[in-house]
Amino acid sequence: MDTTPTLYAAGRVYSPADPAATALLTEGGRITWLGPRAEAPAAARVVDLGGALVTPAFVDAHVHATDTGLALSGLDLTACESAEDVLDMVLAKAAHSTGVIMGHGWDLTDPPTAAELDAAAGGRPVYLTRIDKHSALVSPVLLKEAEGHTGHDENGWVKIEAHHAVRTAAYATMGLAERTGAQRLALRHAASLGIAAVHECGGPLISSEADFTSLLALEGDYPEVYGYWGELGGAAKARELGAAGAGGDLFADGAFGSRTACVRDPYTDGGCGHAYLTAEEVGAHLAECTRLGMQGGFHAIGDAAIKAVTGGFAIAAAQVGVEALREARHRVEHAEMLDKELIAAFVEYGIVASMQPAFDRLWGGEAGMYADRLGKQRALSLNPFAALKGVGVTLAFGSDSPVTPLDPWGGVHAAANHHHPVHRISRRAAFAAHTRGGWRAVKKDEEGVLVPGGPATFAAWDAPAGPDGLPGLEGGSPRCVRTVLRGRTIHEE
Repeated sequence: MDTTPTLYAAGRVYSPADPAATALLTEGGRITWLGPRAEAPAAARVVDLGGALVTPAFVDAHVHATDTGLALSGLDLTACESAEDVLDMVLAKAAHSTGVIMGHGWDLTDPPTAAELDAAAGGRPVYLTRIDKHSALVSPVLLKEAEGHTGHDENGWVKIEAHHAVRTAAYATMGLAERTGAQRLALRHAASLGIAAVHECGGPLISSEADFTSLLALEGDYPEVYGYWGELGGAAKARELGAAGAGGDLFADGAFGSRTACVRDPYTDGGCGHAYLTAEEVGAHLAECTRLGMQGGFHAIGDAAIKAVTGGFAIAAAQVGVEALREARHRVEHAEMLDKELIAAFVEYGIVASMQPAFDRLWGGEAGMYADRLGKQRALSLNPFAALKGVGVTLAFGSDSPVTPLDPWGGVHAAANHHHPVHRISRRAAFAAHTRGGWRAVKKDEEGVLVPGGPATFAAWDAPAGPDGLPGLEGGSPRCVRTVLRGRTIHEE
């Protein structure tokens, strides 16, 4: 650790300790002084940040690092408007690469078939995840892995267990160098966006133990990684793997886009999605986690899935006590479809809501994908940030990257501009959820605020402060010129 006293001179420092501060002094990874530049003590080193705005660094509370790196370096299918667009990209990739062709981000009603992918790839394996990563298009050589599993489709669009089987086969082809290369790329990109910590959500259905442990073992000037291993009854294994908790993508259901999120009332075209877990299974997992001193957590999006999870909390409470559950700070990832009864359970059991504001920005509103799947009324009820914050639920914001891009300021803007005004929160509240909330979710309550004695973890932005102390976001996210983690620079332009 660099223990040299360093004075950072800025345009403004976003701090409750001194709203007029324009400089901060760090030593040994902590802030030792904060105030006006003219009153700053002498320092061995001075870093002039010009007129930059300094704020606490961001935390992304839900990422998939390997997938993010592969999306950054592989086929980005988000702009594809037709099956032909997808096939053209696969054809071009096949001409200049070897091994499995991976891509992410398509969102089509009529995607290409397995046979068409096979022809475009010249027989190579193809694995292309939908934007929500809960289903994928695969070529015939990988489609064989899906046979006999729920969600198998001979045309190549696989879901549920079939998708998990195919994903395992596709990722098994990656070597350690390719995997860690993708992880390093993802973490460097995160640091360049002012992100100082990420919560990696892994598990046997979403990655592998090798993928998970290789990420946790990375060394270098990267954001801190807090790993969550999502395996039912896997609290002891999560601890052995070095995880912060036994949760993350421990699936209680799927996603709205793939029509696999588990809902009480049917989708507009029928069906209620897919339930992976019962309340009894949830309760047993939570009780085990609590007894072992581990955080538990679940991926739950639809109201029926969240009801199963909160029902599991009631079962666990009868075994270990409500206060023990509250102290554990167990989590629910996504938590999109909530009513008053479900929100009350979050309050009772101290559940952290790990949410992604970009979901509403991309798919919410009266004419978005959610309305197409659920109807306008239910679509506008999703992601009730204000209701959760209003009753004291801890909000921890993230991206679910690569489902949505790493873009913390975009998340702040989305939460403050929810499609339904009743669900909006202030920019300051949204910023707190994307900074301090992420630290609270990993039980580091002193983090995420710039005060004397606190950790020197911050980001500097090439943007002026607005009336609320934060940069204007109407024209897009400001540029990060430096990210510092506990006094150590992990990104600098």
